Amino acid sequence: MSSSSTDVDLAAFLKDARRRVDAALDRYLPAGDDPSADCPPRLAEAMRHSLLGGGKRLRPILALMAAEAVGADPALALPAACALEMLHTYSLIHDDLPAMDDDDLRRGRPTCHRAFDEATAILAGDALQALAFEVVARDTQPAAAAARCCLELAEAAGPLGMVGGQMADLLAEGRTDATAPALEAIHRRKTGALLRASLRMGAIAAGADDRQLDALDRYGRGVGLAFQIVDDLLDVQGDEAKLGKRVGKDSGLGKWTYPALLGVDGSRRRAREVADDAVLALEPLGDRGARLRALALNLLERDR
Repeated sequence: MSSSSTDVDLAAFLKDARRRVDAALDRYLPAGDDPSADCPPRLAEAMRHSLLGGGKRLRPILALMAAEAVGADPALALPAACALEMLHTYSLIHDDLPAMDDDDLRRGRPTCHRAFDEATAILAGDALQALAFEVVARDTQPAAAAARCCLELAEAAGPLGMVGGQMADLLAEGRTDATAPALEAIHRRKTGALLRASLRMGAIAAGADDRQLDALDRYGRGVGLAFQIVDDLLDVQGDEAKLGKRVGKDSGLGKWTYPALLGVDGSRRRAREVADDAVLALEPLGDRGARLRALALNLLERDR
């Protein structure tokens, strides 16, 4: 990656944003060492193990960047940002279960069901999902923005979004009739829906107008697909130590992936195309979209 001033500025922003999000997540979670609390300590510990165990924090960072890009204080989007990470983490806990991807590692640590047990992992995921909506509904202001954010989160996470995409992904395992439109439809729901919602929720919490929201939505579509294509490439070429999870698992499960369909070089070209489209979508935001532009290009070069 280059060492331009934009990259340096982006790196500093990402570091500060992760710090702010991690501190807020810690405040929102129940304590794991309080036997008198209503939340059973084992459940609290499992929630903390998964939510505070590292990660890119991409979804909350996109929410904060969206607020900044429409000219508002990113702090307005912090409850939405935390809710997005809670919901994303719940999905990872459930994806890792033996009935789904049966993974032992997540973010370089034992998966929740390995560190605790399957029942506790299921309940930890359920608890994080519920807490996500509690945080948005209670702490996003005004109430109309909170209601819109709850709707965005529910639609992105539900049967027409992330969960539907996960089901379609499971149904496609082992099939040999993959096409580019069918694969894109899976990823648009499984991964892209929540990334789009991150930008939309951050913008809504910051009081964005329709023109700004449309630009960020179009950006989110491109970035979401670029992110998934690179994720597929990392499953083929990535370093397990850097990724903190098993590589080669998608091909082992017979999943549809971009490298399997387009090849490595074709996948890289497609990722660049959709990232460039995402950058073009930011034109209505002017200079305020600079960090989002830099992030789209940065995602193409990520190694974890």
